[in-house]
Amino acid sequence: MSAHPPIPTRVVLLTGPSGAGKSRLAARSGLPVLRLDDFYKEHDDPTLPLVAGSRDVDWDSPDSWDADVAVAAIAELCRSGRTRVPVYDISVSARVGHETFDIERTPLFIAEGIFAADIVERVRELGVLADALCLRGRPTTTFRRRLLRDLKEGRKSVPFLLRRGWRLLRSERSVVARQAALGAHPCGKEEALGRLASAAAGRCVSARGTRRSSAPDPA
Repeated sequence: MSAHPPIPTRVVLLTGPSGAGKSRLAARSGLPVLRLDDFYKEHDDPTLPLVAGSRDVDWDSPDSWDADVAVAAIAELCRSGRTRVPVYDISVSARVGHETFDIERTPLFIAEGIFAADIVERVRELGVLADALCLRGRPTTTFRRRLLRDLKEGRKSVPFLLRRGWRLLRSERSVVARQAALGAHPCGKEEALGRLASAAAGRCVSARGTRRSSAPDPA
């Protein structure tokens, strides 16, 4: 009797506005979590974009992030179960080391970050996309949660955080719309947890909302 083939490893891309609660939701799922924020470019990278009309780096632009390296890490995790990832310190905008991220052949993991929607199609083309979710909520709640988190962690200077927070509050609805257009399904916390549970059970839910199953559902 031949052995069963190994269960292929797949990924759920989890995105949403900064401060939407992505990290908390990912931790609650119990699945391994790849932090896509660790793939930010460093402060001295000449390709970093600026906020229009200022000298502030636009850390909310996908151009501030290394999508190629992030996709390569996801592909390697799905292929081998481990990969080497940077450790990024947001307070100094620099990589301060590297570490091995090992999911121990878990058949599903989460890749979480504000730019996850930007790689939906690339990950889909690799054949490893289980789902793509955009966590959304009230913009005022997101603003408050984000500011308290960033102040507590000392991520940037207070004036920078206030300028960024006000800008993101005004643009949050358009951010969600953009992420949805890129293929991430907008949803609240409870729906996101339900879709994660379905993906973990082997029932893949596409980013466009069509449920697929790896095996026929019982009649």
